[in-house]
Amino acid sequence: MLLFFILGLLVHFVFFGSIFDIYFTSPLVHGMTPQFTPLPPPAKRLVLFVADGLRADTLYEFDENGNTRAPFIRNIIMHEGSWGISHTRVPTESRPGHVALIAGFYEDVSAVAKGWKENPVGFDSLVNESKYTWSWGSPDILTMFAKGVGGDHIYTYSYDAESEDFGAHDVTKLDTWVFDNVKEFFHAARNNQSLFSKVNEEKIVFFLHLLGIDTNGHAHRPTSREYKDNVKVVDDGIKEIVSMLEHFYGNDGKTAFIFTSDHGMTDWGFHGAGHPSETLTPFVSWGAGIKYPQKVSAQKFDDAFLKEWKLENWKRQDIHQADVAPLMASLIGVPFPLNSVGILPIDYLNNTDLFKAESMFTNAMQILEQFKVKYTHKNGYYYNFKIKYKLLSESKQLNILRKARSYIKQRKYDEAVSLCKELIHLALKGLSYYHTYDRFFLGINVVLGFVGWTSYASLLIIKSHSITRGVSKEVKKPSHLLPCSFIAISVLVAFFLLIQDCPWTYYVYCLLPMPIWYAVLREFQVIQDFVLSLLTFPPSQLVGYLFVFTLGIEVLVLSFFYRYMLTAGLIAFACWPFITQLWTRAKSISLSWIFFSLLLAVFPLMPVVGRKPDIFLVMGAGLLVLLLSLCVVTSLIRRKDRFINEELLLHLFQMLSIVLSMCVVYTTHDSLLKKQGLPLFNQIISWITLASSFVLPLLSPTSLFERLFSILLSSMSAYLLLSTGYEALFPLVLSCLMFVWIQVEQETLQQLSVSYKQKVTSLQFTYNPDITQFRQIYLDDVRRAFFLVFFLVTAFFGTGNIASVNSFDLASVYCFLTVFSPFMMGALMMWKILIPFVLVMCAFEAVQLTTQLSSKSLFLMVLIISDIMALHFFFLVKDYGSWLDIGTSISQYVIVMSMTIVLVFLNGLAHLLTTKKLELCGKPKSHLI
Repeated sequence: MLLFFILGLLVHFVFFGSIFDIYFTSPLVHGMTPQFTPLPPPAKRLVLFVADGLRADTLYEFDENGNTRAPFIRNIIMHEGSWGISHTRVPTESRPGHVALIAGFYEDVSAVAKGWKENPVGFDSLVNESKYTWSWGSPDILTMFAKGVGGDHIYTYSYDAESEDFGAHDVTKLDTWVFDNVKEFFHAARNNQSLFSKVNEEKIVFFLHLLGIDTNGHAHRPTSREYKDNVKVVDDGIKEIVSMLEHFYGNDGKTAFIFTSDHGMTDWGFHGAGHPSETLTPFVSWGAGIKYPQKVSAQKFDDAFLKEWKLENWKRQDIHQADVAPLMASLIGVPFPLNSVGILPIDYLNNTDLFKAESMFTNAMQILEQFKVKYTHKNGYYYNFKIKYKLLSESKQLNILRKARSYIKQRKYDEAVSLCKELIHLALKGLSYYHTYDRFFLGINVVLGFVGWTSYASLLIIKSHSITRGVSKEVKKPSHLLPCSFIAISVLVAFFLLIQDCPWTYYVYCLLPMPIWYAVLREFQVIQDFVLSLLTFPPSQLVGYLFVFTLGIEVLVLSFFYRYMLTAGLIAFACWPFITQLWTRAKSISLSWIFFSLLLAVFPLMPVVGRKPDIFLVMGAGLLVLLLSLCVVTSLIRRKDRFINEELLLHLFQMLSIVLSMCVVYTTHDSLLKKQGLPLFNQIISWITLASSFVLPLLSPTSLFERLFSILLSSMSAYLLLSTGYEALFPLVLSCLMFVWIQVEQETLQQLSVSYKQKVTSLQFTYNPDITQFRQIYLDDVRRAFFLVFFLVTAFFGTGNIASVNSFDLASVYCFLTVFSPFMMGALMMWKILIPFVLVMCAFEAVQLTTQLSSKSLFLMVLIISDIMALHFFFLVKDYGSWLDIGTSISQYVIVMSMTIVLVFLNGLAHLLTTKKLELCGKPKSHLI
């Protein structure tokens, strides 16, 4: 059993890792020749302002009094420069946004393993290509463009990470710090000859990263007064910096300015997904080389934003976020970033048609260089089977370049620009073609492994139990031909991979299905007997079973797309007693099952957590738990057991923990509203409560009811601290349904005339009947396994906590910390997600005990259902369409695979929480039943 689970864990790690090797590989290549425009640039220096987390509508719209929030920026739009919207891609996070802006490519997806913090691979950027770059702002952003870059031409000035405190009284200091330090820098430059000469060089960049708006958005929401007032602070600061720079450089007209944002933010104060409030960011540019405002009578955009912003008469020019990098490189005359996939927005340029054509030609050459290197790299793997992208052959490349150069010489600049854009689009498609070339080949091997593993797990159940009539226990020995055939095929596959010079991971994906399928086919006799036994079933009954099972799997899969499918499933669960004998045998239990199933069905219909925080709902959840605890304590007092005092004291202590959690949540919320920060006492109590929630259940008796109730109380004390609204009620309702589920399963087992020794109320988790007394498996046990998977998915998506990346609410962790710490905050949010999982898995332990079913068989059925779902999502993975569609399809597969792997650890954790007991002093006492 142990060996099987170790092997299963390794197999699932391979399947899980395959998605990263197939879809999460770095698209970057190296070894390209730098390309730059051979004409004098319009600007000597560039100033880049990035207002982190600023939404386009917040900047452009008018406030409730009809006044603009950013008068200086609006004046630029109407009198000095060009404007539009910069469209970002998912994930809308700070690192991917800044990489797109400054390096010109959309974030290397392998950075997900680094938490979007460090460079997983080296890449070129505008900062690296500049003569000198000075940057001010957050250490998380500035260092990633300086780390690993050769030379000493990049200078960064950042504040301490502890300054990023969501509970601080005034986080606009993060922006004013930048403005003040820039002023001090230029003041020092007047008295420092070396520095003065550097800031007067050509091809230099000043980068101001402004984090205050993002921090205010997380702390107070983008609809808050703090967020909107921060926009005014940024606008005033930019006005002062621009005035200072013009004075410093004597109004030489050689400074280009760009103001934009890395991403937006949802109304509930988060970002990461593809909502328009996250992907639509402002873009305003002015100064040297930038086109002046253009008055128009009509525009091509059909949205309502223009009239709302009162900008319908000023030409709006939207761009993609990666297009900003080539624009900035063109303005100051540095080589385009080598890894950039951005297309130069020439409509922003105020220059000659020759300069625009030459710049576009440079852009095309720079992207074509990546295509050539990618082609050479890929054919290094497949030198015996040359693969070519037929739409962009070498002859076609030369022909387009020759024509474009000819058009420029003939002064047919529009034709040259059009031809260069065509070449860029073909090269980008070619890059995608070579990057995704191996996906089908690797995908086939992973699917073979998936199907083989699921078949093998099914055979293990069939061999251990008689699911159907007539399953033979006698298995013939396989012939020597079968292993010899698999060895020969494995050698051929390995030789094929060797001559193609493939990476070592390809050997794993291609050879892993071999031993799995050998283990399946060597059980040919079992397969044959199982098929024959299925033929003894009435066809209508067999089709009915298959239909119900398939429908259940589809409901689970659809719940990942539509949360209300969980509601439909729970309503079906509520109707289940009526189609069985349960309603006639146990009406009170059936009514409880129906009530809590329908009550739990409400949660998937609720809006995603974080939209409308309500501390009073958290208080209400705590009061309900206390009320339930009082009922339990009252029943304990009425008992006359010798050792009841210890149990009673434990429950009273846990009730006190619930009360403290409620007080901490309320006082922390009140303190943050008053901008007084997180009280230290509250922080200490929160961490102590969280730590004690792991230990207190182990002090309770191991009797089924008492131990499960103790786990609920400890979990709720921690969950309340991590809640901001209605989700605080979710674990309580889920636990009530789990308690009823345990009783329901024992009642249904009686219908099958299976004997059992004890009632639910008297069972002990340490009760371990002899393995020979485990009963045979029934088709109803498949339904039990399905129930578990459904409850796990409900725990996953019931409150929308991970329905999408941007549904996380940082306010959930404010009782523990307010200073920005992504890994600590992520760990706390992960524990919040795991608490409902733990409650379900502990109930599952009780179900196995009450139904006297082998945990091995029931657990295998759960793994089979999960693997079928994972295979389903593997087929739904997309490598086309929008980035949001691609990212969502991949994340769904990763979530299901994670659930399969984590299930093993959760089962162990639940076993620990339910069966182990700590003694404070003395030797263990024997509790009376």
